[in-house]
Amino acid sequence: MLKRIVFVLFVTAIVACGSTPRVDLEAHSVHVIPTAQHSVIAKDVVGLFENYSYKKVPLNDSISSIIYDNLLKSLDEGKNYLMKSDVERFEKYRYLMAGDFKKGDLSAAYHVYNTYIQRYLERMDFALSQIDAEHDFTIDETYVYNRKDLDWFATEEEANDQWRRRVKYDLLNLRLGSTNLTDSVQQKHKETLESRYTQLASQAKKTDNNEAFQIVMAALTDAIDPHTSYFNPYFAQQFNEGISNTFEGIGARLTMENEMVRVAEVIAGGPVFKTKALQIDDRIIGVAQGEEGEFEDIIGWRLDNAVAKIKGPKGTTVRLKVIPAGQEMSAEPKIVSLVREKIVLEEESAKMEIQDIVGEDGESYKVGIISIPKFYLDFEAYRSGDPDYKSTTRDVRLIIDTLKRENVDGILVDLRFNGGGSLVESIELTGLFIDKGPVVQVRDTRNRVEVNGDDDPGVVWDGPLGVIINRFSASASEIFAGAIQDYGRGLILGTQSYGKGTVQSAIDMSRVISPTDRLLLKAQVEESGLIPSGAPQFGQINITMAKFYRITGSSTQHRGVTPDIVFPSIYNADRYGESSQPSALPWDQIEATYYEAVDDLSETIGLLDLSHQKRLLTSPEYRFLLEDIELMEERENQVDVSLHEEKLKTERDENQKRQRERVNEGLRIRGLPLWAEGEPQPQTNFDFIKDESLLVMADFIGLRQVESEN
Repeated sequence: MLKRIVFVLFVTAIVACGSTPRVDLEAHSVHVIPTAQHSVIAKDVVGLFENYSYKKVPLNDSISSIIYDNLLKSLDEGKNYLMKSDVERFEKYRYLMAGDFKKGDLSAAYHVYNTYIQRYLERMDFALSQIDAEHDFTIDETYVYNRKDLDWFATEEEANDQWRRRVKYDLLNLRLGSTNLTDSVQQKHKETLESRYTQLASQAKKTDNNEAFQIVMAALTDAIDPHTSYFNPYFAQQFNEGISNTFEGIGARLTMENEMVRVAEVIAGGPVFKTKALQIDDRIIGVAQGEEGEFEDIIGWRLDNAVAKIKGPKGTTVRLKVIPAGQEMSAEPKIVSLVREKIVLEEESAKMEIQDIVGEDGESYKVGIISIPKFYLDFEAYRSGDPDYKSTTRDVRLIIDTLKRENVDGILVDLRFNGGGSLVESIELTGLFIDKGPVVQVRDTRNRVEVNGDDDPGVVWDGPLGVIINRFSASASEIFAGAIQDYGRGLILGTQSYGKGTVQSAIDMSRVISPTDRLLLKAQVEESGLIPSGAPQFGQINITMAKFYRITGSSTQHRGVTPDIVFPSIYNADRYGESSQPSALPWDQIEATYYEAVDDLSETIGLLDLSHQKRLLTSPEYRFLLEDIELMEERENQVDVSLHEEKLKTERDENQKRQRERVNEGLRIRGLPLWAEGEPQPQTNFDFIKDESLLVMADFIGLRQVESEN
């Protein structure tokens, strides 16, 4: 999948297993140390890199330097916390880290991490001290919110001035969002900020050795390959649930607020949804296992630890102690008993809609749109013989059957922002639209090439087909789109895809760690009691073991798939996509495999593109897209913001006015009521790329019908 999980410190929850952090609340110090388990895993991961990875990279001084830079970047890319003196002291580690990882020595990396946490807490402490300070919003000064190209703070005074401006900016944002500025309103603003910074500090104080290890390992794996990742047990379970599009639990999304676990969303079809036992904003303060288990107080726990206790195997019972939404904490908690079930994430499954579109020929055509957010497969259910196992292809097959009953004239598959997933599903899905034939070639670490394809004769849909992609369509999405294009089976529309042409294998670290080490570490892992049910005890490594090639022999690596009908991209290729990753493998080519194209669409594409370009000349929404591209480029190059209240207010008012004009233009085109000044923005789902792609599809259907008649 597209670059796994983004590790955002203090926002992302990571499971704890091992020793707890030593926290001195008065001195604001947190000191975490690696466990024996961490040392063994780090050493064994290095062994995998050197012996089994597709990209066999020796861990030399060059790689060591990259690991060091990655670690600093992941902790403090914006240079808002660490001091220049800190970084100068760290320099002695630059060429030692690779060798340390080989030996399982993580002391240097953890020292960097601990120093960062200390500085982070110091900045939060200073920010809190600035909330009640006098701030003059008539002074023409700026806040530099993007400092990544600047130097580290040279002095305490420099750091304090940056954070004085940060607090001033946060207060200014609250001021501009208020219709009046009475003393009580301004006091409320201060209380809001105090709560915000206190929460950030509180989460920082809960950091543990596993959080440090996850970030340290990401610095290592990113130095080798952008798609190789180590996942601790908690993240490994999340990753595998994402691939299967299912998980086992109570069916609620939880968040942390004021040291308490809060219900943020109820998932349709799950135990909570069926029983209505919990509501949004209910607070869970205690958890007990089974009907007889004792309650554990989870107030102040890390979110991941609490979630690990609440989730569990289907068919088992969990009891929750809950303060209902809207009630004071002093209220009598209610006890909720729930039987865990297998939950299907329907909102991340394939979906359909039907639209009537008028083509250039004046005829109206019915087009079915299938949106696929990812390629999912519940492999465990499939392997166990469950006839109702969840998969992308099964869902899409049912959708196509529905669309055929609705007599659609064409189908448009939307793969925008689909970062990939199951390779098997991308191949199976292609098979719904082509007769038997190869779909993708895979070359392994020994340069052996295997051709994977569709062996099932016949097609589910043989009518006009289109596929929309964008810069964030990656991996399995590119395999599907590339095969449809190579066979001439349909049109590819949108922008150049991501360019992820590598294959990762998920390896349970228990298979890598020696039996002796496994026995020594098992007790330590189990002692915490916080390993999610079904998660690998020592985590999981997703390591690059092969490379994708299209049936033409061209790699999708770096280059991705280029659409037949190209739209301007709002996402800069230099900043987004495989080509922006320094450690990415290069593009190359192997021999084509034999396949029989369904059609040659080159002449048809030329005609469709002429009509497409003609429409763009008079399209206001196309003009808006070009303006958005220009505006995004400006914003990406902007590093500061004014702290002068009137200036910032004028700028935001102008942006709001421009937004209203744009929304009203879209409403006017569609004959809808306009957005009046002073009214809240109406809910709109304008999607120019999809709308224009549907018009291209209408033209395509019209041409196909003319061809069939002739």
